[in-house]
This record gives sequence, structure tokens and C-alpha cells, in this order.
Amino acid sequence: MPVDYLRGFTSAARTDAANRRLGLALGNLAFVLSAASSIFAFLAGAASSAILINWGRRRGTQSVYAMPLVLEGLLLLCFGVLGANLEQHRLLFVPATVTLLCYVMGLQNAMITKISKAEIRTTHVTGLVTDLGIEIGKGLYWNRGVPSTEAAYVGADMRRLGLLASLLGMFLAGGLAGAIAFKQVGFIATLPLAALLLVLAAVPVADDLLRYPRRAR
Repeated sequence: MPVDYLRGFTSAARTDAANRRLGLALGNLAFVLSAASSIFAFLAGAASSAILINWGRRRGTQSVYAMPLVLEGLLLLCFGVLGANLEQHRLLFVPATVTLLCYVMGLQNAMITKISKAEIRTTHVTGLVTDLGIEIGKGLYWNRGVPSTEAAYVGADMRRLGLLASLLGMFLAGGLAGAIAFKQVGFIATLPLAALLLVLAAVPVADDLLRYPRRAR
């Protein structure tokens, strides 16, 4: 409705869509461009992950999911070493550090989505909490007169409930640890994480490097 559309500009309850329209209406082009740039970087990261994974699948590599992990580790390594310098530069209308991190988030999220067959999305906390709430709702549902063996029975998937709860807990713990570490040591706080990612990816990548020379002979 046109009235609802106009009301959204000054509504006390703010939404991303209303804020974007307000940014345009007020001529705040910098705000609009910075938001668009962050989204573009995230999309580019997700697309890069899909390209690497599909390339690996077509060639039957052992490192089909390790390659995005290697790229993520290298980018986090760059962030840790060059973060203070990158912060002084702008890329796609936002600080280069923001562009880099958005790209890394898109890269990781697409990789986890692919490897878990869309069951897990590591950077979408709202979706994670929503799925958790759905399972809790199923668990609290009153199945009046419906045996648990019936198709109409509504019950929580306890395995999925445990998985979602643990993911949310780890996300909160990681966010807290990251904030404390960044406050204490700055950008280099990402170096141990980058090293861990590279170690995790090293074995399948090494397997492929050792296998392909034999194929060539």
C-alpha cells in the first residue's frame, strides 16, 4: 500500500529496507554505496567459493572443500598482518578491511552451505535462531490424542536441536573471544585462526598435489 510505504520513512520501527529508502531520500549516497559494497563483497565471496568447489568436484579432487578454506586462511592471514594498513584505504566505497571481511564471510558461508547440503549457514545468526525456535516450538507442541507413530505427530528433531544450539553457543563464544582478542592485540588476533584453517586444509591439498604428478606420468 502507498500509505504504508510512506509511513515506513518515519516509522519508529526501523527496517533495512526503510533505512535504504531513507538514505536515498536524504541524498545520503555514501550510506547507500557502503551498504551495496558490503553486500557485493559478500556475494563475490560466495560466488568464489562455489566456483572453487564446482571446479574441484569436476576433477574429483580430495581438496574440493579445502580450497575455499585455504583461500579463507590466506585472506585472514593478510588481514592479521596488514589490517592496520588496510584500514586506511577504501575499496568499493568502504574500508578495505570491511570489504575483505565481507568477502571472507561470503566465502565461508557458501562453503559450509555446500558441505552441509544447506543445513548450516555459519554467518546467518537470524536464520540459525529461527531454526532453533522452530524446533523448540515443535517440542512444545501439544499433540492431543496423536500417537508418536502417526504422521500427524509434531515433535522436535533432537539431533538438529542439539546441533543448532551448539552452533549458536559457539558463535556467541567466538564473538566474545574475538572481541576480547581484538581489544588486547588488534588485527593479529586472526593469525592463530588463519593458521588453524591452513592446517585443516593442508592434508587434502597435499593428497591432490601428490596424486596429480602420478597421473601426468
